[in-house]
Amino acid sequence: MDQSIKSLKEAPSIGPSQTATPRSRRRFVLTSILILLLLAGVVWWNRQGGAPQQANSGRNAAPMSIVPEVVGKGDIGININALGTVSSLATVTIRSQISGQLVRVAFKEGDEVKKGDLLAEIDSRPYEATLAQAKGQLARDEALLKGAQVDLTRYQGLAAQNAVPRQTLDTQTALVAQDQGTVEADRATVRSAEVNLQYCRIISPLDGRVGLRLVDQGNYVTPGDVNGLVVITQLQPISVLFTVPEDNLQAIAKRIQAGAVLPATAYDRSGASKIADGTLQTFDSQIDQTTGTIKLRAQFTNDTRVLYPNQFVNIRLLLDTHKDVTTISTAGVQRGVPGTFVYLVNADSTVSVRPIQLGATEGDHVEILSGLTPGDRIVIDGADKLRDGAKINVRSEADPAKSADPLDKSGGKKRRSEGGQKQ
Repeated sequence: MDQSIKSLKEAPSIGPSQTATPRSRRRFVLTSILILLLLAGVVWWNRQGGAPQQANSGRNAAPMSIVPEVVGKGDIGININALGTVSSLATVTIRSQISGQLVRVAFKEGDEVKKGDLLAEIDSRPYEATLAQAKGQLARDEALLKGAQVDLTRYQGLAAQNAVPRQTLDTQTALVAQDQGTVEADRATVRSAEVNLQYCRIISPLDGRVGLRLVDQGNYVTPGDVNGLVVITQLQPISVLFTVPEDNLQAIAKRIQAGAVLPATAYDRSGASKIADGTLQTFDSQIDQTTGTIKLRAQFTNDTRVLYPNQFVNIRLLLDTHKDVTTISTAGVQRGVPGTFVYLVNADSTVSVRPIQLGATEGDHVEILSGLTPGDRIVIDGADKLRDGAKINVRSEADPAKSADPLDKSGGKKRRSEGGQKQ
């Protein structure tokens, strides 16, 4: 009996701490399940309520304001652009052909002169004296020749009668020939003196513009002067030398051989302002191996005197023309994942992506090989935020600030100003 009581005392007893542990565990598990269920409900609610809201926001989004353009047809030129240098077709440095004092300068700097106009005069008195001396010598020798010819005629008559020796006749014949040679030399001397006298008047050898005077009146000039008197440059017509890659040579040569006249247009340094119109004349006989280019020459009438030698210009050579092709503005061409495309304006005031294939470009217009037909409308302004299927509001370029949003930021309708435009 005592032992059983003792054993009961020694046995472990179940206390409050041992019973509380399973309860706390069960409470933790239930709390976790409730939290998970709550999170799942929040996620489900967001999916069910947020998607329609996003769809509604997409359907109710304000149309984008764009500027359309109608696809048309026209001509597109195949141009070759190059940098050129204006070059005169004739540049002459006027030099004296004789030595003497410059007694007159008959031109003004910058004058336009014609071929044959007087430019300057050299003192002619020494050359006039030389010419007079040559003419006197010629007259004396012509008189000697006439006397010898008279004697020859007399000796020929006497020789027929055997009245004079044959040797006398032969000697007189040789003397006449000698006098004839002397007369011819005298005549050449006279012509030389006349030419030198003409050189005293320096005339223009071509039509052109006179440059700055290099020698003043009163100076002694000689044919050996390096600088000369003045430089005359032909300005009408004038040419431009420019280079193109050798890859373009075959197409250019083929067009020239076919008898085509290739127009060439000169632009200023910026390439924005046109200066003059001309035509291609020819190309060089060899290709520059160091640059892989070939030199060409275009000629311009230069009626307005806008081209001057050594002036840098941009040349646009029209190689060919694609006639009656589909064209659009380059502003409407977009590039992205579909490649090259445009935004096509649909009849329901939406846009769609239309892939296109481009051809030649001239200025701000480009040829369309495929993808569009004349009469289609495309977006040329306002395409930055467009997407396939987006709604649009068409505006003109004259009213770029017009918006399609019917409400202002305060939620009310937009009011009109006194001019009638929306504010």
